[in-house]
Amino acid sequence: MPKVKLNISRLSITQKIARCRQIITAMTGNPNFPSPNPTLNAINTAIDEVEEAFHASQTARQEAKTKTSVLSDKDDVLSGLMVQLAAHVESVAGSDEAKIRSAGMDTKATASAPTEITEPPANLSATAGDRDGEIDLAWEAISGAKSYVLERSPDPATAASWTHAGVSTKSSHTINGLTSGTRYWFRVAAVNGIGQSGWSDPAVKIAP
Repeated sequence: MPKVKLNISRLSITQKIARCRQIITAMTGNPNFPSPNPTLNAINTAIDEVEEAFHASQTARQEAKTKTSVLSDKDDVLSGLMVQLAAHVESVAGSDEAKIRSAGMDTKATASAPTEITEPPANLSATAGDRDGEIDLAWEAISGAKSYVLERSPDPATAASWTHAGVSTKSSHTINGLTSGTRYWFRVAAVNGIGQSGWSDPAVKIAP
């Protein structure tokens, strides 16, 4: 016995409403089904209620987007005013930390200058990027590092095969322009106010 393939669970709300109305139209006055159960009127009512609820949901979403945008704008204004107020407190208080704290504001810790070259970055990883010929690199950030220098090498890596691959101020970087299907090696070093660290343990990846 053939089974009905209703297949409406994967449809969007608008597609489902259209499909249900199509079925109601086909069954209205259909001599093969003189007494549908449930009634077509009950289904029509359910369709109308879903449609009404859908439109209400869409309206609410649009209102929420508008309100979120308004909130963001007002938050930007508040942040700007507070930055301006902080600058005023700094100009009046000068180097008097007590005066700054009397305004209910904190003071930034004085950054200490590095006294030695940092350790090499740890846990360098290489993963396929979003496009062909791209590899995403990531590693653990080094406290006090101003930037990171990256090198790459074809396979196999040797002491003389490494070439400059980029500089990043973050603990991640995307290498592009690679040849798909080719294996590459990568390494990274951290740079602080004293100099450049040694190289990290390498990571290897075949370019997508």
